[in-house]
Amino acid sequence: MREDIALSFCEIAQARLLTLQAADKMDREGNKAARDLIAAAKIVVPSMAARVIDRAIQIHGAAGVSQDTFLARAYVYARFIRIGDGPDQVHLAAVGKELIKRGGVE
Repeated sequence: MREDIALSFCEIAQARLLTLQAADKMDREGNKAARDLIAAAKIVVPSMAARVIDRAIQIHGAAGVSQDTFLARAYVYARFIRIGDGPDQVHLAAVGKELIKRGGVE
């Protein structure tokens, strides 16, 4: 359980930093300049949320999928978000295209 909590902490921190990096670039250079970081956040954050929620469900056992906790609803919502703004593949293709165009990561 401690390892699951630590891994979730690490993944949340990574996603948070990517989101902050995208927001900072949006503020400094505009949305168009930040579109690769925005797309990357749209890939990383919902997937991370689903993994973290899944670990919490595992820790709670059968209660994790019951109506007694928020976890089952949260997992469904996290899964929906992964496709609500376009499937991951669309965002991956956009990021890949941009990286190839400019010759790699900054």
